[in-house]
Order: sequence, then C-alpha cells, then structure tokens
Amino acid sequence: MLVVDRVHKSFGKHAAVRGVSFELPRGQVVGLLGPNGAGKTTTIRMITGFLPPDQGRVLVNGHDTLDDSAAARRSIGYLPESAPLYPEMSVRGYLEYRGRLFAMPRRERRIAVDRVLTRCWLADVADRRIGHLSKGYKQRVGLAAALLHDPPVVILDEPSNGLDPTQISETRRLIAELGQTHTLLISSHILPEVERTCTRVVIIIRGLVRADGTPADLISRNTGPARITLEVRTTDDTLLRGVFASLPGVSFGSAAPAGDGWSAVTLLQQSGTDMREAIAAACAARGLPLRALARERSTLEGVFLSLLESGEAREASA
Repeated sequence: MLVVDRVHKSFGKHAAVRGVSFELPRGQVVGLLGPNGAGKTTTIRMITGFLPPDQGRVLVNGHDTLDDSAAARRSIGYLPESAPLYPEMSVRGYLEYRGRLFAMPRRERRIAVDRVLTRCWLADVADRRIGHLSKGYKQRVGLAAALLHDPPVVILDEPSNGLDPTQISETRRLIAELGQTHTLLISSHILPEVERTCTRVVIIIRGLVRADGTPADLISRNTGPARITLEVRTTDDTLLRGVFASLPGVSFGSAAPAGDGWSAVTLLQQSGTDMREAIAAACAARGLPLRALARERSTLEGVFLSLLESGEAREASA
C-alpha cells in the first residue's frame, strides 16, 4: 500500500533525508520514530505530496506521488500535528466542506460525515463551532476529516496530542480497528504509546533508517546494559562497590541515600543471565539487609536512546 524507495531530500547543503526506504502492506500499524531534526517530518511530507523527493520515489496504493499525484493524495488520509481547521465553521459543516474537496457525491458525503462523527465521538458536538471546542475535540475533528473519504493509507502525526486519558484510550481502540483493513503510519514522540499501538516500528536518525521491526524484536535486539535497582541498609559507598565487584558482567552504577541508613543503588548488567539471585546472595553473604530488588524491563525508549547514541557516535567519527 505504501512504498518509500530510496528517497533523498536536501535543503541547501543540509541533507535531511538520505536514502530512506520501507514498505507498508495493508493491515499494518507502523510507528515512525525519530528525534527532532531526524528527517521524520520531511519523509512524511514527501509521502503526502507536500514535498517532491530529490531522488527516489514514493508509491501510495500503486500511484507515484510525482507522476500520479492526485490519485496518490486521494489514497491518503492525513492528520498533521496541528490540524488545519476553520474555527468559524461547525464540525458538521467543516466535514461537509472536506467531502466536497474530495468531490464526494452529496449522498455519499452525508453518509460519510455521519459515519466519522460517530466513529470519532463527535456526534454530541456536530453543530458546535470548531473554535469553541477544546484542544482534544479539535484533534478528533482533524482525525474525522482524515478518515472521511475512507482512504486505504492513513498518516497520523501525534494523534494523541491534546487528548485526555479517556480519549487516548478511545483513539488507541480506533487505531487498532483501522489497522485491520487500512495501512496506518503514526509519527509520535510518546514511545510507550507507540509500543502499545503499533505492530511495527521504523526509526529514522539523521536522515537514515536505523531500525525496522516489531517492537518486541527491536527490544530483544537491544544489546545495551540492563539496569538493576536495589535498596540496601548501608551508606558505605566503598562497601557497596566491594559487595558487587566480584559478580560477572555487573558494574556499579550509582548509589544515593534513601533515608534511615538505606541506600538506593543502581547496577548495570550486560544482557545475559538474570543476576538478581546472585546480587541478593552477595548482600546476604555480607550481612546487608535488602528491601528492594528489581530489574528494569527493556523498552522501546531504551532501544531508541541506544540507537540515538550510537548514531551520534557514528556521525562524529565519520
């Protein structure tokens, strides 16, 4: 449904995108991640036809965004981070207007407007002016507009921006429903939300694709150290370092007072055997009371930060 094939884009001497490629089939919900300035927004603008690529090509539902631009755009529903709304129009009036822009026949347009008003939880504000709505409701109007013409490819830039927890849960459920029949590309800085919502993640750093896979696969491939946190009853930093010095693959991270003679300690362990039992045994052997011991679960955020650090190091050495 969506093919991004070795696209490049430069602004003057700055290369914003340097050969990005990925393909999205029908029925996938894909998160597009990257730090500010990584080329993520530029890539989205090339996909949606706002910018032409300097090299490479983009196909949307089989239509080239340069050679068949109108058909490619008709195949896309796009919600930018700041939805382009007209505050003086009513919600229903705005959606009717958007339907006319897509040349939808009157009967089809009315059916579609009613459908997205219900689907995006807007029926109770359908006749209110957009300018009088909260930020969360405005975001939902933008989402309804993106879905109005039932496009096969839906691109959402920060879809949970301005939503309260209940609305975020509703949007998550809608995305899962759409992902069964549509292709969704979601750009977001809220990594836990991407991990929960998306079936696949593409990470762009400095204009290049640095990772592409399911969240579980990317997390399992993360070779960064695991963090183990514990609380022991001593404030002797030298003693603490000595207790864990003999444990293989474990290095001392930090220690901070936790009150009443206790210390909060962070240890770093390279991926491998879970060392929590060995850590507890080492504390018991030295007669140190232990009241907390936990190993932090690897997350998509950890993978992202690890890739960001390695990408910056690679660029610095180039």
